[in-house]
Amino acid sequence: MQQHYLAQNTRRDERAKLTASLARGVGEILEAQRLRHRIFADELGARLPSRTPGVDHDIYDPFCEHLLVRDWQSGEVVGTYRILAPEDAARIGYYAENEFDLTRLRHLRPRLVEIGRACVHPDYRNGATISLLWSGLARYMVRHGYGYLMGCASISMADGGHAAASLYDRLAAEHLGPQEYHVFPRCPLPLAALRRDQPTEVPPLIKGYLRAGAWICGEPAWDPDFNTADLPILLPMDRIAGRYARHYVGHAA
Repeated sequence: MQQHYLAQNTRRDERAKLTASLARGVGEILEAQRLRHRIFADELGARLPSRTPGVDHDIYDPFCEHLLVRDWQSGEVVGTYRILAPEDAARIGYYAENEFDLTRLRHLRPRLVEIGRACVHPDYRNGATISLLWSGLARYMVRHGYGYLMGCASISMADGGHAAASLYDRLAAEHLGPQEYHVFPRCPLPLAALRRDQPTEVPPLIKGYLRAGAWICGEPAWDPDFNTADLPILLPMDRIAGRYARHYVGHAA
């Protein structure tokens, strides 16, 4: 789906001089969109709707803020997140509504921010880049007084979905949110038809969300364009736990 590969082994020194900021103008947004195309289409083989070669863009981009991590020595954008504020979601809708029925989150909408299209350059998949992305999100949420982060976290379907089904069972046992926050996939992953006993490793992005205090809010959806199983994630800001709250929210206040 839209949030992939926030960390793996890195080939570049984590002490690279990185900065995070929101995109200023169409030129910086285009840099983020080119990075997204490189990761989602070129690296992962996703079928993207873009009509511009080498650029990932869709109808949501004009309504979003775009968080960038830049290596200011090379000038290159090496990480990005797309942020959709509730006021703009009221005009275009949430991206997640294409995959899930969000009816039970209706009462949260005035304070509900959607994040997505997260990706990191292969050479910068390390703690420094991820920390800057998280810090940028925290600053944004605190500055505007929003209360909830929502997103879809993707799991590879390269094995036909068995690992995704197994991982869902494992994570739901400890991190499933209250029923009143559950959402429902429009194209469900066929859990009953899949093996659910496979050894699995939690993707770094999902691991980070759950450590921060996020809930899984229902069963995964299947995204055929990205060939991923997408987990609905909801993170109330007042649930951000321990060191995450001190390091990110505390610094953003």
